[in-house]
Amino acid sequence: MKATSTVQVETDRVVVTQWRFAPGDETGHHLHAYDYVVVPLTTGTVRVQDASGEREMEMQAGVSYARPAGVEHNLVNANEYEFRFVEIELR
Repeated sequence: MKATSTVQVETDRVVVTQWRFAPGDETGHHLHAYDYVVVPLTTGTVRVQDASGEREMEMQAGVSYARPAGVEHNLVNANEYEFRFVEIELR
């Protein structure tokens, strides 16, 4: 199943989106056109699928990270509970 995304703020400089994943939900393969920051709202594990293969990544609620434009991947909720984060794209 596809994760649910809700755009909370969109301006000419930033897009803020909340992502909600039921167990096993995924974003679908996508390319980030902009630099972005992720703020996990839930502590848990996501499975990252990209050109280098598949790996699990631990996220901790409130511990943010940033990535540059050009990241291409699919994220899957590897938990047995809903997983959520906020993504902030910098245009």
